[in-house]
Amino acid sequence: MNNTALRAEMQASQVENTPTTHMIFANKEQKQFYYEKLKRVRVQDCYHKALIYILGIAENTRTHFDQIYDCKTGYIKIECLQEGWQTSSSAKAVRLAFNLYTDKTSSVNAYKRKDKQIAECREYSISQIFCCEYARYFWEGIRLRYAEYCH
Repeated sequence: MNNTALRAEMQASQVENTPTTHMIFANKEQKQFYYEKLKRVRVQDCYHKALIYILGIAENTRTHFDQIYDCKTGYIKIECLQEGWQTSSSAKAVRLAFNLYTDKTSSVNAYKRKDKQIAECREYSISQIFCCEYARYFWEGIRLRYAEYCH
């Protein structure tokens, strides 16, 4: 195929379809959660797909989804990171989901003191986030968010 426009169109459709056709889920609950919540969000784009996928990994983030994200407004709820139900692994999942959704370290500004802001910023580092049992699935969330680069 020599036509560049047709090749580009074909590649774009392949990239668009790849993340959802060959997705790896931690379990059937995550898969069910993903497709159910994806119907509720305002836009089914790569930001929402990554957010929902990551938040569906852990049982407690699935259970507390409405405390983490507002489907109607599209706003994340950074205060959820201070909730008692959070585990160290679920907090990592929430931070990664927020980062993939907003491209920011959203919860850093929840703190007034600089030392607390710096400490919270460090929680978003790769070494902090990926040191947990969900790392395999975190990659899948990144692939959803950056599908155009992961083909």
